[in-house]
Amino acid sequence: MRLSVCIATYNRAGFIAQTLASIAPQLTEDCELVVVDGASTDATAQVMAEFVSRHPRTVYRRESSNGGVDQDYDKAVGYASGQYCWLMSDDDILVPDAIATVLARLESEPELVIVNAEVRTKDLAVVLKPAQLDMPADRDFSAADAESLFTQAAGYLSFIGAVIVRRASWLARERVSFHGSLFIHVGVIFQAPSLGRAVVIARPLILIRYGNAMWSARGFEIWIEKWPRLVWSFAHFSEPARQAVSPRHPATSLKVLLHYRAIGAYGPAEYEALLAGGKRPHHPFAKFVAALPARALNAAMALYCVARGHAGARMMLYDLANARCAGPVTRWAARRSRFPETGR
Repeated sequence: MRLSVCIATYNRAGFIAQTLASIAPQLTEDCELVVVDGASTDATAQVMAEFVSRHPRTVYRRESSNGGVDQDYDKAVGYASGQYCWLMSDDDILVPDAIATVLARLESEPELVIVNAEVRTKDLAVVLKPAQLDMPADRDFSAADAESLFTQAAGYLSFIGAVIVRRASWLARERVSFHGSLFIHVGVIFQAPSLGRAVVIARPLILIRYGNAMWSARGFEIWIEKWPRLVWSFAHFSEPARQAVSPRHPATSLKVLLHYRAIGAYGPAEYEALLAGGKRPHHPFAKFVAALPARALNAAMALYCVARGHAGARMMLYDLANARCAGPVTRWAARRSRFPETGR
């Protein structure tokens, strides 16, 4: 078996069928599909039962309890039979020739393949960013280029669906210490010593449902605490390289705090839980920002995004429009940018 497409899922009954439908027609005799269900409480088991009845070669494992996304991806690799494992997300879509493209690149026997992705709205109707990874052409990185790969790709690799890794290499590396980090794949890839040769495919092979992550409600905690802690744990990389991927103390940035307040992810509760009492370094105005009226700030930032108009501003506007604190001004800005209605 050459390739296992490995999916860890939890309560994605409304999305996983479409994901699986994009994968199944591409599977060859040299490929398999492995799905680990972390004890979903929605209709995921029924969706999977129907899919397995039509695709009996699918390896479906429903866990008795939810151990977390890191553990479930680790289990999926353990259940797999392929020489390589594609750690695919449970709500995104593969383009029609994605697996054939990856199989062709596996002929050169890399340790790691990274595939680019196009970013779309949650319903996949509108393109927010044509390519999430800013790399104009395919590129090979040797083991000696590990720091360059880290600086150029680690930020993008917070998205697990981009990762295809040699199964034996995954199983040989430290994994348990990264359980609970939400980014076990980043820990496996970038721990010392270097994983080895990596191939980056510049053409997007995945369509991402932006803003649909299961952890969206915990965004402030994740990007202020969990992600920086992981990035800065890679002490074999230089400080400038780690700084390029993530500031060590993001909460010291007024701009960062204003952004999270504007999307409703940061307020007095988050300040008290994560910043107050010297829990971690933060901007002197952090408490003041937490108390700002979120809807007014949301509207002001939406108008700023309309004025800027570039891809980054477009994605920020989508975040703002999907925030609980979005009001009429932000919804007008979203319509002007031809985003679909958010349903509020």
